[in-house]
Amino acid sequence: MAPPPPQPLASKERSLFTQVVKNYENKQYKKGLKAADQILRKSPDHGDTIAMKALIINSQGNSEEAFALAKVALKHSMKSHVCWHVYGLLYRSAKNFEEAIKAYKFALKLEPESQQIQKDLALLQIQMRDYQGYVQSRRAILQQRTGWRQNWTALAVAQHLAGDLANAERTLTTYEETLKSPPPKTDIEHAEAILYKNSIIAEMGENERALEHLDAAAKNNPDRTSVMELRAQYLLSLGRKDEAAKAYRLLLKRNPEYRSYFEGLEEALGLDKSNVEELKKLYGDVAKDNPRGDAATRIPLGFLNGDEFREAADQYLQRMLHKGVWSTFNNVKALYSDLKKRDTIQALVEGYAVGKLNSQANGSAEKQTNGDSDLFTPSVRYFLAQHYNYHLSRDLPKAMRYIDEALSSTPESVEYHMTKARIWKHYGNPQKAAELMEKGRTLDVRDRYINTKAAKYQLRNNENEAAIQNMGKFTRNEAFGGPLGDLHDMQCVWYITEDGESYTRQGNLGLALKRFASISSIFEIWQEDQFDFHSFSLRKGQIRAYVDMMRWEDHLREHPFFTRAAISAARIYVMLHDQPDLAHAKMTNGVNGEKMDSAERKKAQKKAKKDQEKQAKEEAERKDSKKPAAVDQNGDPKKEDKDPKGEKLLQTSEPLVEAMKFITPLLEFSPENILAQQVGFEVFLRRKKYLLALRTLLASHALSSADPTTHEQAICLGHTFRTQTEPPDRKVQEIIAAELDPILPASTDLSKHNDEFLQNHHESAPHVQACLKVKQFLDPSSSEKNQQDVIRTLALEGSSLEDAVRGLELLKEWKAKDQYRDDYLAAAHERWPEASAFKRKGD
Repeated sequence: MAPPPPQPLASKERSLFTQVVKNYENKQYKKGLKAADQILRKSPDHGDTIAMKALIINSQGNSEEAFALAKVALKHSMKSHVCWHVYGLLYRSAKNFEEAIKAYKFALKLEPESQQIQKDLALLQIQMRDYQGYVQSRRAILQQRTGWRQNWTALAVAQHLAGDLANAERTLTTYEETLKSPPPKTDIEHAEAILYKNSIIAEMGENERALEHLDAAAKNNPDRTSVMELRAQYLLSLGRKDEAAKAYRLLLKRNPEYRSYFEGLEEALGLDKSNVEELKKLYGDVAKDNPRGDAATRIPLGFLNGDEFREAADQYLQRMLHKGVWSTFNNVKALYSDLKKRDTIQALVEGYAVGKLNSQANGSAEKQTNGDSDLFTPSVRYFLAQHYNYHLSRDLPKAMRYIDEALSSTPESVEYHMTKARIWKHYGNPQKAAELMEKGRTLDVRDRYINTKAAKYQLRNNENEAAIQNMGKFTRNEAFGGPLGDLHDMQCVWYITEDGESYTRQGNLGLALKRFASISSIFEIWQEDQFDFHSFSLRKGQIRAYVDMMRWEDHLREHPFFTRAAISAARIYVMLHDQPDLAHAKMTNGVNGEKMDSAERKKAQKKAKKDQEKQAKEEAERKDSKKPAAVDQNGDPKKEDKDPKGEKLLQTSEPLVEAMKFITPLLEFSPENILAQQVGFEVFLRRKKYLLALRTLLASHALSSADPTTHEQAICLGHTFRTQTEPPDRKVQEIIAAELDPILPASTDLSKHNDEFLQNHHESAPHVQACLKVKQFLDPSSSEKNQQDVIRTLALEGSSLEDAVRGLELLKEWKAKDQYRDDYLAAAHERWPEASAFKRKGD
């Protein structure tokens, strides 16, 4: 039987209900609850009041009680749009957007004229990228209030994002036709709408009409730079090159350092890299008009060659080095991809170092008027230190010699200390690198940049406490957890990522997972932050920036820091699946009990778990007894992390399920990242999702067929199918056999295939290591020979320090004999004597 209709409230209770709503909107939750309870004492079955009480309780952080109350409210008032609206708001706060949309839609059926419900529904639809639903909602909102410009703009944006460009333009035009008088020049919202409409016309490919519209409607637009840039682009695309050239020259007068303007002017004049004389004249004219500029003298170095390049580079380098410009090397290092230019620059600056300085009128003038002769020699040494530290021209002993000479003349230079720290980093000695960077930091304690660099290098050296102390010098220390809490609040993703990678290297997997989970949470917050801008951007009229933001958000999970954190977290979960012992404290007899028998290992695990629980309990009691309740600047209690060491994350019973939380967005939004595909393969293979494993393998092979890890995984999948005791469904087998055949035919001998791959890539250490790993799991009896072959990879000419470190990790993974480990360390130490990874005790 349907519940009876709710009884209307008396006048006093109605005013109290209005007060409840105001208290909720003003975040006066205690007053709101008090007023709601006062109403419910007289009308205990009033659904709307119960719903508002649920909403307030949810805002106080008790979502379970709030949902229970909301269901009670619906039970009493099933046909109340307020109850359904509140139910939708609760689901939205729980991030269950699909259920929230359903509740909003039901509320709208009960109250079709409610603008607030319609707006909330529209916000969720655009957040979920339901563009067609968003168009319908925006059209309904517009029909209710046609006098508001932002409603027209919002509908146009909805149509634009849905791909209906013609109707988006028509909507904006319709509003313009309703205006009785032209808006004033100071109307920024109108000016932005004009340029937004122009961008829609251009996006439809109608550049001629876009140019006409720009000339007619944007003459007095306050965003002059955008108007001039668009006009130049349209003229160029329409082939009106003389006019385009004039437009780009005007832009260069406004900003002679913007490279895109030079590129546009070159195209308008029909010049390419073969028109060297015309290009020289073009850039020479700009340089005369702007003698203090950099772009007009730097860009020609890209197209000049031979003696002309040498002369121009000589003038440019002398000019910059006499001025003591710190960024001179950074300005020219892009030229190093051309080996002849790299060698020319090296010869020139080496000549400066020994006093071979060509006489140049331009250079001399710069030296006398804008330069300082005392800066030249240190600048040359600094340049050469960076030059020999760069990966395309690396010679670390020379780099160290030059930076030491520079420091001898200017021992208090922060930049010189930073460069010396980078050199030690490339030597493979993170300890000395961190010490030098920290010394540089002490020379200028108020500089944020050197402070963050020092912290980063300390993290690379696994000095987590020192790093957080340095970062704490520039935080307020207001959040729970001190400086680290502040860095989380400030969403300092670089530090949290580096911190997690440091803990991974140390084997502290709980804290590592904690950091990587924080990165994932930060990106979720960035995703949710769109909510604020869906309405804010329309209210402020910043439409083009809003559309750009929406498109950027669609690729948010492609961000390098999310990729690094997600791949690292997934790898840890794969390790936890393969080695469940890692979830507990380390054993005392060998690393993670590797030297114990099964009975000893179980006993040690049990003891370690008890010790861990006891330690956690004691630490919690100590915190409760010593620390008063922490509050923020508003007097509200700070949020306390109940799992600061990540132990709950580490001790998950389903590590592969947790890994999927990181892998799924990676594979969806970064399909061209080969590392993501390879980690996905490892997860799917262990979950016995063979079709998904095959898909990631095919994606990896398409990205790089010669990648060593892809080769290893292809053989692993083939071997799995040939040796498994419980084969998958026949259809699955047929699909895998057909798709895998181009890479690894079913008739192929896996060992021979591996040997052929090794023969083709025998000079590459990563490829040799991958082939040896394949040999190891195909034929464990070959272990001793494989260990010897790993040592031989150190003699390969192209073997890098990173390759050597991976080789050492491989020997540890195989539990190689001490003799082979010692031989490897000795050979590696001989080749990289400064690298700390290969130093034994006593070295």
